[in-house]
Amino acid sequence: MSFLDHVTRLNRHDLRGFRPFAIGDAVVGHVRHALAERLKDFSAFQVTGERVLLSPALSEVEARTEAMAEVAETLVADGIVPKIRLEEYPVMARPGGSILMRINRAAVPHFGIIAFGVHLNGYVRRPDGPHLWIGRRSRTKNVAPGKLDNMVAGGMGDGLGPRETLIKECGEEAGMPPALARRAHPAGAITYTMELGPELAGDSRQEGLRRDVLYCYDLEVPADFTPVCQDGELEDFRLMPVAEAMRLVDTTDDFKFNVNLVIIDFLIRHGHLDPDHPDYLALVSGLHR
Repeated sequence: MSFLDHVTRLNRHDLRGFRPFAIGDAVVGHVRHALAERLKDFSAFQVTGERVLLSPALSEVEARTEAMAEVAETLVADGIVPKIRLEEYPVMARPGGSILMRINRAAVPHFGIIAFGVHLNGYVRRPDGPHLWIGRRSRTKNVAPGKLDNMVAGGMGDGLGPRETLIKECGEEAGMPPALARRAHPAGAITYTMELGPELAGDSRQEGLRRDVLYCYDLEVPADFTPVCQDGELEDFRLMPVAEAMRLVDTTDDFKFNVNLVIIDFLIRHGHLDPDHPDYLALVSGLHR
């Protein structure tokens, strides 16, 4: 395992195994051919050998959302989609575009929908060098159970922007007061498209196509603050030297798959991983695809 291995893994996909999923003229996702054939059984879709089109009869956002909710529930009953999540994600043709409908979070990768999330690098300056607060994911989670994680991370549900999501997640996952969370500063975004499946997904345990946008934030955490998880998403926290986090990313698979990219981005921006590294340019470009 290496820095570049992680970046390459999250950008590996072959769209020949998928059909475009469209709402009107806008392509909003990609569906595996096998799932496309299953979708022929639903009146909500018009399926051809080239694409999956949401029925033009569903012309309003709410009608589309209701139809997709019924489809998701059926796919859960069929064992195709994991259990329904209590959260909906907005569906757009591109980041920042108009919301065309909403879809249950559990079905997002099956339809290859763009998903958005926030990740916080919480760091502490110490005499022996900079440290990162690292969490360990609950072993009961469906995605990457027991893996190491950022101090705070979470998906963006419909209705909340990146900053609002970050403040909410800081409270839920780390017991961080809003006043401290608001001091985090935006540090860019990571994008990737990752094909999922039994031989491909690894610790994601998912199926389909992950098309993720991760908004990254940095926060220098006061030395007297210790995060405490409030919602059971994380089992514990440790204050880890940046050098140790760097070693683990470069030599192991201990971190959740996309957290590796967030830490690589942090290492580059803070000068811990510099242009003398032979894969520097490949890493920089690979974080933004």
